[in-house]
Amino acid sequence: MPSTTTSRKHLLTVLVEDYFQVGAFERLIQEKNWANFAPRYEQNTLKALDLLDEYGTKGTFFVLGWIADQNPLLVKQIASRGHEVASRGYFHRSLGNLTPQEFREDLIRTNRAIENATGEQVLGYRAAEKLSINRDKWILEVLAEEGIVYDASMMPSRADEPEDRFEHEIKLKNGSIHEFPFSTLNVGVGLLPISGGNYLRQIPHTLLKHAISQWDRKFDSPFMFYFHVWELDPEQPRISAASYYNRVRHYRKLDKMEWVIKENLLRYDYCGIAEHLGLTKASVGRFTENIDSTVLRPKTIPDQTTRPPTDVTIVIPCFNESESLPYLANTLRKLEAGLSDLNFPPRFIFVDDSSIDNTFETLERLFGAMDNVTIIRHQKNLGVAGAISTGIRSAETEFVCSMDCDCTYDPMELLAMLPAMTREVDMVTASPYHPDGIVRNVPGWRLILSKGASFLYKQALNSQLSTFTSCFRVYRRSSVLPLVVTETGFLGVAELLGQLHLNGGTIREHPAALEVRLFGFSKMKTVKTIAGHIRLLTKLGKVRITRKSHLISTSTKIEDHKT
Repeated sequence: MPSTTTSRKHLLTVLVEDYFQVGAFERLIQEKNWANFAPRYEQNTLKALDLLDEYGTKGTFFVLGWIADQNPLLVKQIASRGHEVASRGYFHRSLGNLTPQEFREDLIRTNRAIENATGEQVLGYRAAEKLSINRDKWILEVLAEEGIVYDASMMPSRADEPEDRFEHEIKLKNGSIHEFPFSTLNVGVGLLPISGGNYLRQIPHTLLKHAISQWDRKFDSPFMFYFHVWELDPEQPRISAASYYNRVRHYRKLDKMEWVIKENLLRYDYCGIAEHLGLTKASVGRFTENIDSTVLRPKTIPDQTTRPPTDVTIVIPCFNESESLPYLANTLRKLEAGLSDLNFPPRFIFVDDSSIDNTFETLERLFGAMDNVTIIRHQKNLGVAGAISTGIRSAETEFVCSMDCDCTYDPMELLAMLPAMTREVDMVTASPYHPDGIVRNVPGWRLILSKGASFLYKQALNSQLSTFTSCFRVYRRSSVLPLVVTETGFLGVAELLGQLHLNGGTIREHPAALEVRLFGFSKMKTVKTIAGHIRLLTKLGKVRITRKSHLISTSTKIEDHKT
């Protein structure tokens, strides 16, 4: 029921991707972890479809190949409700990181996933990033060679020819391709993007409304309007690890998006790109060869299929972690399957360390009905080491693992850490500071403090270990239960390792990746923790010196007796 200001149609495009798959979080969130997030793309896509139905509008939906593989019925529904489905690429990758051959493979993989779902040929493409007409022409060459008719990825600049700002056909070595660049308005000092998405939310509405109206009056070329389905979801989870700039870029004015879209659908008439070009969507047969999109397990895992079953307990301390728990739940499902395959059937002990948010209720909802799960609730907050200690005491297995609730270490690393617990080993600890370890996106100041503390513990204990503060470990329960650990907070994690080392325990390091936490915020009090580490270092150093002196004294007495 659009009440249009003109009789011609502009172009509506909808980008189907989830809140964790966007360019703003590309450096934080790896593709292999996408399946761990609680997805919201389906509910948001259905909301977009209902919104367009309300206004009798059809458009082009650019869909990620990953989503088409995960949920072909949703993609089929988009097509069955009269919309065109085109390619957004498989993994929302920056094309600057791909070779031409890798880009071609990504394109083919995406087209197969979409065509399997819709039964219709993919005619269009839009990249995960804004491309340059002059710099990225090679991409258009590959698109044309693979049968793509049009592209909608180019962001014009003042260096381009004026006509490149509008719909045009680009001649290529092996044919041509129609280009539909982002709509921009020349404001004298540069070109202002006015197409939609983030620009629609950040630019004052009065200014943007005037700009679109000016385009409609002045130019014959259709205006390109777009939005992401996640922009209809103001309640989506917040990725707190993102920079301030990227949080503003992604979250600001999400509550504004729906009514702005409605206003534009009311003012102008829109259609999809294929309809505008008069293209007929040809039917295609289903591909029988589909590329496996499952997450690969670490290559370092030894073959343990013939070993007898060994039950293990995984202790997970939780303090105000309600935001992290849905992500953790998806991760643990994969972990449980992997450990069971290796004959390490897991039990889980969650220790709610007297949280004041909805952590306990969320634990009960997500895990309460599982037979291999125990949920313990502290009446008083003891700290992370206190919660781990509670879990170790409550465990009934010899092998006990501890891990962070926020998954700053990939829980799947346990598939390699548990087999390393041979008879002579008392602890296997994850080590990002091992020569083969890695750190991703952790703030520099936190890294300096953590590395500095590990260096000092190494000197105080005369140890060759690289990391002392990791909570991600596998313990031999009988080796750590007798230890007297006085610290219950973050310091207790280092004290437990130090006490085991001083008692002659065998500790093996497993190189691992440490990443910044995605949800919520760290509970560590920096100044208090630094002061505590200094106190603990002094204590452990004195114990080592005292024991060394005692051994020397004992050795001297034995020699005197022999004499």
